[in-house]
Amino acid sequence: MRDLAGRVGPVIGSAQACRDIARPRIQTIADKFSQVIREASSNEAERSDLTQTFDRSVADGRAAVSSGKIDCIRADRQLADLERSISGPSLSSVIGPSPAAAATAANAATAPTAPVPTGPLPRGIGEKEIRFGIAAPFSGPARELGRQMKLGIETAFNRINDAGGVDGRMLKLYAADDGYEPSRTAEAMKQLYEKDQVFGIVGNVGTPTAAVAIPYALERRMLFFGAFTGANILRNDPPDRYVFNYRASYVQETDAVVRYLVKIRRLQPRQIAVFAQQDSYGDAGFAGVAKAFRSMGVNDGAILRLNYARNTVDVDDAINQLKLAKPPIKAVVMVATYRAAARFIEKTRDLYPGLIYSNVSFVGSTALAEELKLLGPRYTNGVIVTQVVPAVSGYSSAVLEYKNALAKYFPGEAPDYVSFEGYVAANVLIQGIKRTGPQIDTEKLIDTLETMRNLDLGLGTQLSFGRSEHQASNKVWGTALDESGRYQPIDLE
Repeated sequence: MRDLAGRVGPVIGSAQACRDIARPRIQTIADKFSQVIREASSNEAERSDLTQTFDRSVADGRAAVSSGKIDCIRADRQLADLERSISGPSLSSVIGPSPAAAATAANAATAPTAPVPTGPLPRGIGEKEIRFGIAAPFSGPARELGRQMKLGIETAFNRINDAGGVDGRMLKLYAADDGYEPSRTAEAMKQLYEKDQVFGIVGNVGTPTAAVAIPYALERRMLFFGAFTGANILRNDPPDRYVFNYRASYVQETDAVVRYLVKIRRLQPRQIAVFAQQDSYGDAGFAGVAKAFRSMGVNDGAILRLNYARNTVDVDDAINQLKLAKPPIKAVVMVATYRAAARFIEKTRDLYPGLIYSNVSFVGSTALAEELKLLGPRYTNGVIVTQVVPAVSGYSSAVLEYKNALAKYFPGEAPDYVSFEGYVAANVLIQGIKRTGPQIDTEKLIDTLETMRNLDLGLGTQLSFGRSEHQASNKVWGTALDESGRYQPIDLE
């Protein structure tokens, strides 16, 4: 009964705080629940205790609306769900049988019966499962990014599910393909929200697609967690309440590599160009380079930007611009996907034998290496990729745990930086779900995430969130391909 009071009370309280919700609807349920308390209580003291618990829960519901944690659209929807769940003879017969009815039910406990409703559960959460969704490219030139991100999340979900899930609930991932095209993202998000009825979004891939997906999630007050993008549209100040990032930003990645090129490789800033996708992803990476230039007292207006169109490998215009550059360019910071990056390297390696290539983590490290290995050792050697997770060739506890889980659940799949990021992001989310407890909903989960400090997953850096900080990690690792096409760690500082 206390559990029921904790479920029904907030629904009634939030409805009471909304003037547009008809009072008789609220009063009908409140009266029925009061009747349940009277019938279920064996004495006056118990009745008083249950009534106080119920009243506190009602007050919590009112406070949730007044503080903005719940809006009146959601409050109305929750009330309607509760009304449907108790439609029938009476509330007491459905969720709170009298002692005599309870005795009858106990005698029939061995008979198969439908589960007894215990109040409305949030969208995407059942007694035995929590549903999450991912909208990502599972077709088209960037499909390997979507496949690897999904693989990493499912590896983490499988691992926790094998251990009994979280509070007895299994974590399930539903996927929708947007092909890395923003024009398809709204439909993919709609599929996840309306058809698959997911609780939240985890691991979405891409910046231009996020520009569509984030407003969709925010309008529905749905969790948008651990996206595979470092763009600033996910990093507002103050942060959007429902958007949480695991990874360092593109600004931090490109800033780190520009400083490396200037301080360690001794290049002049004007010898550095940017090869970028011609959209918000490319813009985000370019902004990081510009910020690094400004911090070094260099005019960012003179940065050469070489563009290519999303979902193509048409790099000829970019190469023609590079040929005209004066002074000659000695390093290119690439904000691209793996096929376009590989094509650019293929077409410029002979023209500029000493050119330094660096890529941000979104490139898809393994996919890039595979593309370059097909061309030969001189195309792989020295190509830099900044990472937001430690080297997958290493032996940290996090890497070993990930490799063991990947081998167990997806034998034959090679360790990959993108799937490792998905695995880590999913594990941060799992920690938040665990700490929230069985009475989980979106607002409670977000409140819990905002209190997570110094989470140690064995990465070599601790992860933290806060009310004004929705990015868990600020760490950027450096890697570079050798002649055999394997990534070796490099020190960026």
